[in-house]
Amino acid sequence: MAHSRRQLLRLLGLAGTGLALNTLRPASAAAADATLSERLSVCRPAGDPLQELLRRNRDFSRTWQAAERSDDPLSRATLLHETWPLHCQVRPDALAAGQRPWASVLCCADSRVAPEWIFACGAGELFEVRSAGNTAFDAGVASLEYAVAELAVPLILVMGHSGCGAVTAAMASNPLTPLLEELVTPIRASLKPGADLAQAVRNNAAAAASALPQRSALLRQALADGRLHIQAAYFDIGSGEVSLV
Repeated sequence: MAHSRRQLLRLLGLAGTGLALNTLRPASAAAADATLSERLSVCRPAGDPLQELLRRNRDFSRTWQAAERSDDPLSRATLLHETWPLHCQVRPDALAAGQRPWASVLCCADSRVAPEWIFACGAGELFEVRSAGNTAFDAGVASLEYAVAELAVPLILVMGHSGCGAVTAAMASNPLTPLLEELVTPIRASLKPGADLAQAVRNNAAAAASALPQRSALLRQALADGRLHIQAAYFDIGSGEVSLV
């Protein structure tokens, strides 16, 4: 990964000298950066990012449920592609130069759970971290630290989903491989007696959301500063609807 400007200053021994970055760069370069930032932010909502995700999901859910009424797979695919409510798309040449996502989603690697579809978002809008069971795993937490520190993402949505195989495995007593045992360990810690699968998925999402600031001082500070909101959610595959936990 290329060094950020801050890292470059540190490597050059200039960090802490009080020199402003703009004094080291031509005004034209700073203007180009501002223009790129504007182009990358064209799809960024003006209001609360969480409410924007929920609004877009309601649009998606209507299309998803309409597709259910067709018995022909080609007709369903055509309907989804023609009516999928994609709201915006950043220019490809801008995306080739950078990114400015306005939300992060920590969700399961399940093939049925695609955040771009669920929230009707184009390329460059969502910073996604995916792993079976959507737990606060090391690489995932580090990735979210990058999103918050370097990309100024203001929202992390931790989203579980109906029929989650990882949570199902955590609730069972079947033997697993050593790595799968490691994966389900934090899920098992979130299980509560008497909970069905749907509630166990919700509990796991809430536990992962709580674990993020506990495991990361950077995320904890961003929460304290009011620069970050972390929210747990549940996606129902059949209806296409996302609900908050």
